Amino acid sequence: MPSPKDFQFDLPATDRPSPITLPEEWFPGVQNYWARCTSERSVGDHINGIVAVVIHATAGASSSGAVSVMNPAPGKPSASFHWLVPDEDEPQHGRLIWACAREKDAAWHVQNSKSHPAVNNGKTHVNHWSLGIEIVNRQSGGDSFSDWQVAATAQIVRYCYAKYPNLKHVISHARLDPQRRNDPGPNFPWDKFTQLVMGAQAPLSMLTKPKAVNGSALDQFKTASLADEEANFKIRENLHIKSLHK
Repeated sequence: MPSPKDFQFDLPATDRPSPITLPEEWFPGVQNYWARCTSERSVGDHINGIVAVVIHATAGASSSGAVSVMNPAPGKPSASFHWLVPDEDEPQHGRLIWACAREKDAAWHVQNSKSHPAVNNGKTHVNHWSLGIEIVNRQSGGDSFSDWQVAATAQIVRYCYAKYPNLKHVISHARLDPQRRNDPGPNFPWDKFTQLVMGAQAPLSMLTKPKAVNGSALDQFKTASLADEEANFKIRENLHIKSLHK
């Protein structure tokens, strides 16, 4: 069985995909947690400074349980991530990806002291030059990843590959922190995931757009610059609230 500590592939600098639209929605109320679980990036240029995407698994069974680390009980440490891929037992599975932190911000998904010599020349403070994806999975022997979860995760990476010109490394959390972490775990089909990212087939051919968001507004949100991200969050949140009252 493959070891997650070896999970890494590097993206070619050329032949990047065309811009991609993600079927994402903000996890309800998540903006209330940002002040205590994200920070301003230290890389300066938030577009050119991104060089890695880190793949995690939650070791839990629900999206709400995963997001709870962004708003822990007093005295407990905070953590965060940019996207969350729902489990097959959740109603969002097959429909949408949860957006959980702004791309322009550093999410806290890897300890500051962790690094790997094959990733960004062994630099630490990974959160400042990476994006984090969590997949809802128990990481137990019997909990496999659905085809949709693998495809959705690949589509997020392809979205990042198209958007961030210096993105190079796609790595597991275990690669950076092998003494403490094993995610996304040996059940994650890394070879298949790699093929999907590299364009072996259209990763989300089975995916429909979220029903709660107007298509034109969704497209407008996805093509916005990072400078507009805060304003567009408010657009998305208003659409979500309106959908609840239809």
